[in-house]
Amino acid sequence: MEILSVAEMRALERTADARGLSYAQMMQNAGQGAAQIIRQRLEAWGIQRPRILVLVGPGNNGGDGLVCATALAHAGLTVQCYLLKPRPEDDPVYLAARAAGLFMADAQNDMRLRVLHQMLSHANVIVDALLGTGVSRPIEGDLRAILREVSRRRRATDLPPCKLVALDGVTGMNYDTGELDPAAVPADLTIAFHAPKRGHYCFPAAQACGELIVASIGIQPDTVAGWRTDGAFPEVQLADEALVRERLPTRQRDAHKGTFGRVLVVGGCREYLGAPALAARAAYRTGAGLVALAVPELVRPSAVVACPEAIFVPLPDADAYLGPTSHPPIAQWLASEARDSAVLIGPGLGQAPATSAFLDALLTSLRAEADRLRGLVCDADALNLLAQLPEWWLRLPAQTVLTPHPGEMARLAQRSTADVQGDRIGCALRCAEEWGHVVVLKGAHTVIAAPDRRAIVLPFANPALATAGSGDVLAGCVAGLMAQGLAPFDAALCGAYLHGAAGERWRTAHGDAGLLAGELASSIPDVIHALKNRQ
Repeated sequence: MEILSVAEMRALERTADARGLSYAQMMQNAGQGAAQIIRQRLEAWGIQRPRILVLVGPGNNGGDGLVCATALAHAGLTVQCYLLKPRPEDDPVYLAARAAGLFMADAQNDMRLRVLHQMLSHANVIVDALLGTGVSRPIEGDLRAILREVSRRRRATDLPPCKLVALDGVTGMNYDTGELDPAAVPADLTIAFHAPKRGHYCFPAAQACGELIVASIGIQPDTVAGWRTDGAFPEVQLADEALVRERLPTRQRDAHKGTFGRVLVVGGCREYLGAPALAARAAYRTGAGLVALAVPELVRPSAVVACPEAIFVPLPDADAYLGPTSHPPIAQWLASEARDSAVLIGPGLGQAPATSAFLDALLTSLRAEADRLRGLVCDADALNLLAQLPEWWLRLPAQTVLTPHPGEMARLAQRSTADVQGDRIGCALRCAEEWGHVVVLKGAHTVIAAPDRRAIVLPFANPALATAGSGDVLAGCVAGLMAQGLAPFDAALCGAYLHGAAGERWRTAHGDAGLLAGELASSIPDVIHALKNRQ
């Protein structure tokens, strides 16, 4: 499923209109589709005698709302409409609603919103059709007052509970960035038209959407075939099981451990003893044949206990951090083992001055072996150290996978964390294209972006994953899949999806707090098995 920006949705509608699907017909399709979804949800919500109030704005979203209201009335339901502003008398959808016998009131003729208050007190379903994708200005005036009354109705304890349905999105959300006006009222259900928009998967708006369902407006694939061919827009998709299943590596019955590649995990320091082993376990759990650890001597005893299946690259450092003397043995390992290997740098690496010099030397070796390696993943403090180098992206092999959280992304891009979070999808796309590397911007609804202007958004927003070591597991998953031959973007997509799906599995069983990263890694095989066997 595509995820569209506002500009893309407008361009798509223009193309559909030019090819015979009129704006008027798209509005009819949107409103009638929304009415059908609402009728289906009434039964699920247990609302036996629905009394529906549709809040109607002055633009196309309000037109969608009037069509929806008319369709619900024709189905025999009790429906009223409250207009932010009077509609033109010759507006076809307004005339149709009048012909259906709908009671209507409007804010301009409602002193102190007394009529609205009465209508809200009798409604058990409210449909928000006030503002659509084309509006991003601050909410004020009558609109703010209307939303304040809706919010009061939603909180009222002396009235039966009511459900709020948003058409396309809640009033007050920015459909591109997910910014949310303080006056916005969260919905129980959002009905997005044709495709979800970027803001539906960016917080805080994502928190206000409730359940998200997509309704068709009649645009068929063959109607708009080739509308992206001019390259004006990136391609953004929502990840699903089918998308990941078709990319997972196959496993032959006569395979041996060499068949599934090797992963070299480089990291660990005095403060972060467990991170490399977590990444190693995750790489094994995704199917890598062999995992080697290059860690300081201080880290090795705990790593052996945490992941006894791993082998070790002997390093001369007696220090608690990797330094320049660690580089030659790793370079020697790469010279002999680079083929069919993926390298992960960063879990628990630390930022000691000696480690920075070590990383600079190691990157030189990795570039020299780039043609033989299956790929490189940079995570955690490897990203923080890279961010201190000028034009750091030129020091990496092409199509390196970067796995930053928002703070690390801000340092790499030399922006504020608020800027990154304010446009997660756009930021990931721009940076991946500029740097020439695959970006996995972690967080709720993780974004995986490629240099060729493709991006995939994960459907997961799970607070259980906000736990120490979770990122190490994700990086290990990506490296493990890369070692098995997946291209960097596919490995990033599948690894991040498996990580998120494992978190969802755990939350279903245990709730949204208390997950340990080691438990997350242990769940990966079950998730892979379920994916491969669910059609």
